[in-house]
Amino acid sequence: MLITAGIQCELRNQYLAGAMGDLPMMETWPQLYVDDGDEQFALSVLARAAAAPSGAPWVCADCGEKLEPQFTQCWRCGAEPPRPDPP
Repeated sequence: MLITAGIQCELRNQYLAGAMGDLPMMETWPQLYVDDGDEQFALSVLARAAAAPSGAPWVCADCGEKLEPQFTQCWRCGAEPPRPDPP
């Protein structure tokens, strides 16, 4: 998500969970590093991604798959959700 938003980042300790018990717990957690100037923007990108999607589940018009509102296209056939009718 951050790279897509144009934020350079680095993920560290991605595979240290197997060392838990031999190393302190906080030392084995994954860490995400961004430049200081990008921190606030990165936090806002992550907050938007973590927010619960609004809307109702939808049914794909092409294949009939039932999808939750967070899907922006059908995972089965790639079709987009129906557009709401204009007021």
